[in-house]
Amino acid sequence: MVLFVVSGALRQFTGNRSDVRVDAAPGPLSRVLAALWAECPAVRDRVLTERDEVRQHINIFVDGEDIRHTGGLDTAIRDGAEIFVVPAVSGG
Repeated sequence: MVLFVVSGALRQFTGNRSDVRVDAAPGPLSRVLAALWAECPAVRDRVLTERDEVRQHINIFVDGEDIRHTGGLDTAIRDGAEIFVVPAVSGG
């Protein structure tokens, strides 16, 4: 079981849920994300590009660590992990 915490504007694609639990075996983040896409398919296109890369304005943290520093979509996910999907916020 993995817990996705979905922030901001992406919640409209999860049925306004801030937390989405998915039954996913430990493995690479890309595989665990596929379980999220099965539960909330509209989130996928907001998080990944057509080339299956994380969009520039999306930040993903696994247990508090930015995936940009832990292997990207190959980041190892443990059972019980908390994955935060956070769209960047800008303004002025």
